[in-house]
Amino acid sequence: MIDALVIVVIVVTGALAVFGLVLTALNRTPDRTLRLAVTAVVALLVVQAVIAAVPVLSGGVTLPETSTFLIYLVVSVCVLPIGLQFATAEPTRWGGTVVAATAVGTAVAVLRLQGLWQAGVGNAGG
Repeated sequence: MIDALVIVVIVVTGALAVFGLVLTALNRTPDRTLRLAVTAVVALLVVQAVIAAVPVLSGGVTLPETSTFLIYLVVSVCVLPIGLQFATAEPTRWGGTVVAATAVGTAVAVLRLQGLWQAGVGNAGG
């Protein structure tokens, strides 16, 4: 995984969480802007997942917990779209909070991914 990309993902998921909370504070339902923001973050997560999965699945990188790592990769990509679906299924002012919670959960998953990656690559000296 690319450290700079991990930092970018953490920052944008944090920004998305703040945006969701601001929408809630303003008593606004999820709108097109929130959908586009979630879509952009998910696209970034997909890029990260591909960059991380290819060396693991091709055998170029050996991790001590490969299955856990791959599960976290899938979760990191899927949580935000599921949260957006819940937030927009029956739009209320709390939809932004739902997206904020899923953004925080995604950030935690990405941090865990980085820890798993470092445990494998760090032990291999690269």
